[in-house]
Amino acid sequence: MPVRPSRPVVSRVLLFGALLLLSGCAGGVLDPRGPVGDNDRTILIDSTLIMLAIVIPTILLAFWMAWRYRASNTKVEYLPYWAYSGRIEAIVWSIPILTIMFLGGVIWIGSYQLDPFRPLPSKTPPVEVQVVSLDWKWLFIYPKEGVAAVNELVVPAGTPVHFSITSASVFNTFFVPQLGSMVYAMPGMASQLHLQADRPGTFLGESAQFSGDGFSDMNFNVRSVPAAAYAAWVQAARGAGPVLDRAAYAGLSRQSQGVQAVTYRSVDPALFQDIATEKIAPAPGPEPEQPTHAGREISTGGKQ
Repeated sequence: MPVRPSRPVVSRVLLFGALLLLSGCAGGVLDPRGPVGDNDRTILIDSTLIMLAIVIPTILLAFWMAWRYRASNTKVEYLPYWAYSGRIEAIVWSIPILTIMFLGGVIWIGSYQLDPFRPLPSKTPPVEVQVVSLDWKWLFIYPKEGVAAVNELVVPAGTPVHFSITSASVFNTFFVPQLGSMVYAMPGMASQLHLQADRPGTFLGESAQFSGDGFSDMNFNVRSVPAAAYAAWVQAARGAGPVLDRAAYAGLSRQSQGVQAVTYRSVDPALFQDIATEKIAPAPGPEPEQPTHAGREISTGGKQ
């Protein structure tokens, strides 16, 4: 006789399989670390379950129809001239209409509650961060603290963060999957976003909009730290690093890849506003290459 596995063994196998499937969600939108990300996950799961109300019955009905009306089943009534059924029409139309209504309700409520311009409820004033997407790096300016950082975003845990987001180059998207709400960074305007990390940790931030050769380098770490550690980081940033003035920004805005995280001890207060309103010209594109011939550079300004 075949040996049947015991219930504990079966339970362990099922649990291991579930953990294996969920392990791929770590660090993504299904592993939120803030209120916005948590609501995004809820909307995603609810929408999937609502759509399964059509998918699962349709799949089951397809198998049932194939079994019931198989060639060997002679007991089923055969109606070759059937043309219309009010009950079938009611089912076919009512289920999609109800599904659309439920999905529309979920999306409408979620769009209102998670409006990027809508401040998060908190007794603590939000931290202000100005975000500039460049080729191919991210600049984070802390206007109240008077410091800035490249490719590293440090925020206090449990405190809302208000982001003002613009681009000094092409379109990009500012996205921290575990915190939620992907928002476009667009030249000539400033988008708004409110996020919060509930507890300390390090999260991946990225651009989800392809922007050229160095797109794969447009990643940054988001470090959520306790309030005391955040104050210490600000103090350390004020004591080291260069000054981010117009001349320093002109060099930073040039295309570069694999840029390491760096901080600036001081920032021009009007820098972000001038970038967003394009008082500072958009960042330069690819550096032109000098034409060459037979391994030698050819001058374009005189005779050879």
